This record gives sequence, structure tokens and C-alpha cells, in this order.
Amino acid sequence: GLCPPKNYAILGHNIAYSVSPQMHNAAFKTTSLPHVYSRLDVEDVEEIISGEFWNDERFGGLSVTIPHKQNIMPHLDILSDAAKEIGSVNTVIVKDEVIEEVDDELTRVLYGDNTDWIGIHKPISRRMGSSSVEGENKDGQQQRGCALILGGGGTARAAAYAAAKLGLDRIYYNRTPSKAEELANTFGGDVASDLEDGLGSLLDEKNGEIKVVISTLPAAAEFELPAWMLDGSSSRSTKPIIFDVNYKPYNTKLLLQAEKAGCAVVRGSEMLWEQGVSQFELWTGRTAPYKVMKDVVLENCLPKEEDH
Repeated sequence: GLCPPKNYAILGHNIAYSVSPQMHNAAFKTTSLPHVYSRLDVEDVEEIISGEFWNDERFGGLSVTIPHKQNIMPHLDILSDAAKEIGSVNTVIVKDEVIEEVDDELTRVLYGDNTDWIGIHKPISRRMGSSSVEGENKDGQQQRGCALILGGGGTARAAAYAAAKLGLDRIYYNRTPSKAEELANTFGGDVASDLEDGLGSLLDEKNGEIKVVISTLPAAAEFELPAWMLDGSSSRSTKPIIFDVNYKPYNTKLLLQAEKAGCAVVRGSEMLWEQGVSQFELWTGRTAPYKVMKDVVLENCLPKEEDH
């Protein structure tokens, strides 16, 4: 039979900048699905719950972004393990299911999932390749692979979850130490008091090396890493992968610093299409048109010539 058209949207506030509608509509078009993906920009989640979009039988699902990733949770029926552990939902999937064998009525069930962590996990795992988490330093000693996670919000939680799945030890740094402590308590790992001696002594203690740095700090923070972390002169086997979750601007201060130092970098644009590919597959049960989604994101994120 023909696939009935469904309505999808990104739910957030101040989301005019979002590239998700272009990405998902291109994906639906490529796979000849009759669905439509729009924007729902509201200050308060309640406006949606009582509104037409949510209550229409064509409601298929949502991408959820700031500030609604937590507020949406009480309105959902079932949460995935990832959503529970990370403590936020970025994907709502609407399914019609027979709950009880009562005259086989279909009941609408709202699922909450989190694909942000997949958007962090996949790019890192691609770049780490077959290099194992345990590396050897120049003296042939075994070293523990570590992920340094900067920032303390919801994306930092997804980063911690992804790093744990990659088998990396977590080290957290935040200017507000209590936020870093909270991450360590939830996801396991250590808190660095600073990124010089504090981090250095922590690495010595556990014989660890930083394989990946994941920054969830706003681009406006203009954060840069201390030079010692990027020069290959220490006892480390390879330079760390530097992941910045921002997708606009295309080049943050951190990314420019990392590229100059010859580190592999991951931009937020890659996280965006990876988490979007997972969303598409959760909604439709089909393989996402990966290249189409990637190309749409890059088209919207790459700096235009006149920006130089």
C-alpha cells in the first residue's frame, strides 16, 4: 500500500537558523516519501501538546532542540535507554501499536529517543578507525585512551555517553566545577581542575592519553586549548581528534587552532547529519539517503566565498 503522508518538525525556540527542515525534506523527497517536515518555534512545550500538530493523526515525529529536550519528556510514553541515561530527548517517534488485545484497537504510542550521542560517536569512531583505545607511548608502555569533554550542558552528557560507548575514559573540564562533578558522578570519569598541571597530573596518574577532545562550549566563548595538548612532542602516540559541536560558524577558534596543529577535526555539521540520519531511520524504518543529507547540511554550513 501507499505510505500515508506524515507531518514531522523541529521543535525548539529561536530555530530560524536550523538546517534540519532542508535536510529531512530532501531525504523524504529522495526516498519518494510523501512526508513534510516543518519548524515549530515555541517558547513553551505546552503550546504544542495542546495544539493541532501534536494531536493530528498525521503526526509522525519530531526533532527536538534547545530549550525543549528535557521539557518534552513528561509528555512521552516510552523512553529509550539512551534518552534516560543522557536525560534528554532529541527525537520523538509516533507509532500506532496494539497495546492490549482489546478488540485490537491501534493506540498511538509516543517514543522518546536520543540520537545526539550517535552524532558524536560515529564521527569519532570513523577517525579512530582500528586504532585501539589502549595505545602504547614512545616507551612502549600501555596507555589508557581518554576523552576530554568541555562544557556541562545536555550535549556534554551525550558526549560522555558516546565516549563511554567508545571505551574511552572520561575526563571533564568546566569553569563551573560542580557541573563537571555532576557529569563524573553520572557517567563515570574524572574532573580536571584545570587544563595545565591539573590535567597533566591526572593523565600521569592513570597513564592516560587524550585521544579525543569534545567541546560543547558555545562558539562565542572563543575557547582554545593549551598548546601542550596539541603538539606531538609529549610521550603520546598520536595527536588528539578535536570535535567541536558547533556547526555555525564553520570555523571556530578551536577548530582553526586544531587544524593548524595538524589534528583531525570534527565539526558540528557532521554531528548534525549523523544524528539526522538516525532520526530518519527511526521514523521511517528505511535506510536514510546518507549522501543527500550530508550534502544538504554542507551546502548550508560551508562558508560562502564572500565570507572570506
